[in-house]
Amino acid sequence: MDGAGRLARSLRSLGPQADLKAAAIGAVVLLRERLGLPRKARNKPATKPAKKPRLQREQPNRLIAFLERYLPNRAGVAATVLLLLGSTGFGIVKGGHLADFTAALSDTRNAIANSAGFRITAVAINGRKQLTQDEVLAIGGVNGRSSLLFLDAATVRDKLKANPWIGEATVLKLYPGQLQIDIVERSAFALWQNDGRLAVIADDGAVLEPYLSRRFISLPLVVGKGADTHARDFLALLDRYPQVKSQTKAAIFVGERRWNLRLKDGLDIRLPEHDVGNALAALSKLDREDRLFSRDIVAVDMRLPDRLTVQLSEDAAKAREELFKEKKPKKKAGDA
Repeated sequence: MDGAGRLARSLRSLGPQADLKAAAIGAVVLLRERLGLPRKARNKPATKPAKKPRLQREQPNRLIAFLERYLPNRAGVAATVLLLLGSTGFGIVKGGHLADFTAALSDTRNAIANSAGFRITAVAINGRKQLTQDEVLAIGGVNGRSSLLFLDAATVRDKLKANPWIGEATVLKLYPGQLQIDIVERSAFALWQNDGRLAVIADDGAVLEPYLSRRFISLPLVVGKGADTHARDFLALLDRYPQVKSQTKAAIFVGERRWNLRLKDGLDIRLPEHDVGNALAALSKLDREDRLFSRDIVAVDMRLPDRLTVQLSEDAAKAREELFKEKKPKKKAGDA
């Protein structure tokens, strides 16, 4: 009884403190459960944490194992970089940006060279007549961004020679900043008309440019397919007969075999395929002695070696016909 009484008295004496302690313990327990924290084990020996299960790695392929063993370190990184560079290059080519990319690289290196003192500061161009200095530089691909250090003289020379006006070209680089270009221009030889188009040609038949400028209006005119390559020999032969040449407006190459002459007054001279020199000599003599080119005729046919045929104009033919009618003798009365 005494023990029980003392216990009851002690509990009554500690009543408020015991209630607070119990409430605190309960709050801690509820908080742990809410946060999902494990409860502390009482009077249990400490145990080692459970080991994580190890993943079973598959046996690698033989080729992969060989590469992993024998390839040097960072080989994968290098291969990745090369793959990215290859993909970028393919995209540039496929997208049609190769020319722009190349030009950008060229401009970059030229800018570096120019800043280092290799800028082109003086240009000397010798031998030009028809082309201007700016045209020569543009044909050669030389511009204000070009540097003498990275300028390829052989490439510039090839570009110049590819132009029909330039027959020969020499390019010299004089460091640190001088460029010398010597060219030999072709001469405008004749005007060539073919399929309705008119062009200026050189004596070898090369087309120099379309006929746009009236400065070439005094050149001889040749017409027809093949006239461009045969004009030099024929016009050289025509030069030997100035009386015929002075009256000639155009030389027409017919069937790629022979020539006709169209004179300034519209008269057509049909020359033979062979022995053209003798035909031109005969024409010159006829005009000198009989004023052939001043007659009322429209054509002279010299294609047959043993005869010359003259075609009168319509008016001249009618006048000739009337003349023959007047000269025709009248029949006498009583004649049968």
